[in-house]
Amino acid sequence: MASFLNVTSPPFFSSRTTLSTSPPPNITAQLSQFKKGWCWKLKCMPSSGPSQETESEPPETAPSPSNSASLMSSSSVSTYNWCAGLGGVGFLETAYLTFLKLTNSDAFCPIGGGNCGDVLSSDYAVVFGVPLPLIGMISYGLVAALGLQLSGKKLPFGIDESNGRLLLLGCTTSMAAASGYFLYMLSTKFSGTSCSYCLLSAFLSSSLFFITLKDFGLEEIQKFLGLQLCIASLVIFSLNTSYATLRPASSSLADIDLEYFTTEITTPSSPFAISLARHLQSIGAKMYGAFWCSHCQEQKQIFGKEAAELLNYVECFPDGFRKGSKMIKACADAKLEGFPTWVINGQVLSGDQELSELAKVSGFKIEESNQPS
Repeated sequence: MASFLNVTSPPFFSSRTTLSTSPPPNITAQLSQFKKGWCWKLKCMPSSGPSQETESEPPETAPSPSNSASLMSSSSVSTYNWCAGLGGVGFLETAYLTFLKLTNSDAFCPIGGGNCGDVLSSDYAVVFGVPLPLIGMISYGLVAALGLQLSGKKLPFGIDESNGRLLLLGCTTSMAAASGYFLYMLSTKFSGTSCSYCLLSAFLSSSLFFITLKDFGLEEIQKFLGLQLCIASLVIFSLNTSYATLRPASSSLADIDLEYFTTEITTPSSPFAISLARHLQSIGAKMYGAFWCSHCQEQKQIFGKEAAELLNYVECFPDGFRKGSKMIKACADAKLEGFPTWVINGQVLSGDQELSELAKVSGFKIEESNQPS
């Protein structure tokens, strides 16, 4: 007997030529294998039900570590930019004060029973023989440079970012400690004195300190707390040591008792100066000053004796100067920022002025025969 299986069609569509009523055993096994294979194929085929039209939603993914690191890096860059900016402002301020200190020039700042020049010219403006503004300029410059370098990820001398951040924290900690100490000295040794530069420097240094702290996490802050306390203690100890040899506080500015006095004007007045003084008087221009102010005396000397007597001069401390002294109401209402101060037609001029400038601002017509020499 022989049988034939067409393998090009499914087994249940196969055509057979049978010579006996029962197939041989080997043919039965082959049919069984084909049926199993075909059923397996049917089971693997996707069903045609409604589930085909439903798309599976993508699984939710948690933020990757790289994204978190990117956010932290962006926050650090912002911190470094702030440090660079505030450090730059502090550098400019202390550079100006250093110039004034080295040239013995007067600082121009708000007045309140004293001025910034009193603080800048005092013994407390020097630490171990080095001008305090110069130390501040170096400190602010270092912070600004570190901020720029950390922001650009390019630190010099092979310093990595971790050590750079630690160095920045040490600098801002020492500056904040020094500023706190100086504010204490300002309130005790210079009572009644207003120093806008001192307050600005304290604001900048404390801001830099807290901005740097914010860049460190709580765990890191706790880790370096001991180091910060050591730095602050060392700064305060050094300042105390430097000031230990200064004269007692009884001779400081806070205890000065200065009686009112007048200074004689010795220079003669030119015709132009007399005409200008009369013009300034006629338009209500005023010159505010203080009896101890050297620049006020120089301004009067420029006008000369005769012309100075014609000026509308306002003395802000007619009863002398002592601890707690305040300017008279006219000067306080004018919101003066220094002496002398001119108020001409609503325009404020600070410091002593040339006669030609006063003539220009006041609208005084300069005659050919009366031009200033």
